[in-house]
Amino acid sequence: MVEMVLTEPVREASAPTAPASSFPAFGQPEAHTCQTILGRLLPRDSEYQQLLVCDPGRREADARLLTAEQAATPAQVFNSLRWGGLALVTGNSGRQVADLADRYGRAGFALEQPHTYVREGFWGLPLLSRKRHFFVARKVMLIPPGDITERFTYQVQLARQRQHAGPVVVVKEVPSFESVLLRLQNRRTELPADVLERRARKFTSKIFPTFLTREAGILKILQERLPEPYARRVPHVIDMERDDRGFVRRLRMNWLRNTRQPLSHLEFAHQSCDLLRMVHDCARVIHLDLRLDNFVITDQGVGFVDFGSSVRENEDLSQNPLLEGLFSELMRTSQIQRMLEQMTLTGHVTSHAISRGHRKIDKAVDLFYLAVQFNSPHANPDLAPLIEYDRGGPDARQLSRLTQEILRPVEPERPVFRTAQDILRGLERIRGRRA
Repeated sequence: MVEMVLTEPVREASAPTAPASSFPAFGQPEAHTCQTILGRLLPRDSEYQQLLVCDPGRREADARLLTAEQAATPAQVFNSLRWGGLALVTGNSGRQVADLADRYGRAGFALEQPHTYVREGFWGLPLLSRKRHFFVARKVMLIPPGDITERFTYQVQLARQRQHAGPVVVVKEVPSFESVLLRLQNRRTELPADVLERRARKFTSKIFPTFLTREAGILKILQERLPEPYARRVPHVIDMERDDRGFVRRLRMNWLRNTRQPLSHLEFAHQSCDLLRMVHDCARVIHLDLRLDNFVITDQGVGFVDFGSSVRENEDLSQNPLLEGLFSELMRTSQIQRMLEQMTLTGHVTSHAISRGHRKIDKAVDLFYLAVQFNSPHANPDLAPLIEYDRGGPDARQLSRLTQEILRPVEPERPVFRTAQDILRGLERIRGRRA
């Protein structure tokens, strides 16, 4: 993990004051205080200008402007921000703000601007002005340190490409033996300690490195084969670290940051399907884990992340017994496969083109989950502000009908929708009717 901490004495931040019109009256830290602080920050990083300065589209999930009292509980601020969100914390007490900065640095945040201060009031005359202390922290972890979740398995966080400098990137690495063991101990309480330890070592020495190495290879294929507009909507590898066996232990990728401009429900479905068409037909890659957790909505459009479970079309996994066993287990136990099995058994999926994906590595797995998720775009809370979704609106009604046609066609043995291209045509027909 990349540490971003202050290793030198606190120094005064002196810079021109930002114009009064640039900062809105949020009713949190005093406007004139933030004007002074932003005058220090704005020349250095345009992101601060976009997120912390007056912006009609700004949401508190992207940036919080807080007094030390409002920021007293880092866990609450962590939960209020999206991944990568910024918190600017100000206060009159240097000791209080320094203590908060230290606590934030250990609570899933990185200090973008370590504790420092500016002078304000009476034209900056030292004897007549007061110090206003502040720091800026970025939410870099997906979950708070020490928390256990089923949602994330690798150690994933944001970091500067170079310490205190360069763009923000995603760092994905094999988790520690201790963290994997703790997860197993919480899930499998009936197993003896030695069995859990053996499993934890297998995960950290074989399984996670294998999938992370595969993900690096799949991302390379995507960047080579996808046309430029689409290649920007999947991650690309910046660099990686390998162990002495050649397995990737740490992978650094560009950050596909969620935009702040919402899409219509129909446009979200269309862009998602269009990207899947290119991943399938141009890159010849099957994602196999297209949960909404693995969608982003960037300034370039809807994107997909987490290609760790992906395969190349017609890839022969039997050449590697470990991989063959891992994917066989995945095809039996994954959330997508369990849902496909249940919906097939209950008659909610009758299309032979979709049901063929049951317990198999097949493009049908991606088509199934994409079609199902057309109807629940807010299931991922990070996407909820970015998709204009009205459950009873015309987009939702027409997409629901399309999903039914995909999953339960009139002629199950000869379905109209067999590929992402077929589904895209269905979406374009809806767009045409709405035009």
